[in-house]
Amino acid sequence: MSGAGIRADLFADPRLAGRLERLAQLDTEPLLDAIGAEVESQTRRRIAVDKASPAGVPWPEWSADYATTRHSGQSLLQGVGHLLDSITHQVDGNSVLIGSPLVYAATHQFGDDERGIEQRQFLGLEGDDLDDVVGLVEDYLEQMTND
Repeated sequence: MSGAGIRADLFADPRLAGRLERLAQLDTEPLLDAIGAEVESQTRRRIAVDKASPAGVPWPEWSADYATTRHSGQSLLQGVGHLLDSITHQVDGNSVLIGSPLVYAATHQFGDDERGIEQRQFLGLEGDDLDDVVGLVEDYLEQMTND
């Protein structure tokens, strides 16, 4: 995937590390697919509704010059919806990749000092969104150990 993406390192969270070790003996593809779908949905919400980073920091507004080029109904990171529509996930071994294949997705995610484009981070996993993923893992583990 070119553009911008994140690889969710779920072992970095101590709440998940031990649980994931138990999952190592199980088929985790369905769980990873569910996590990918959840984070994909969270990312779409962030672009369409929240207009803030995963940490809840509001994105900087458009520059005054750029704002004059926008049409009615367009908002930050949402012109005609190409970025929003391009958010996908794919399971890759023991991890899941969530992002966009669009080259300009990286420009928004990281900013571009040379072109004067401020960072508007839309990919990430923090706070309530991370808690939701932890819940998915806990539910999956409970289901697998009760079967």
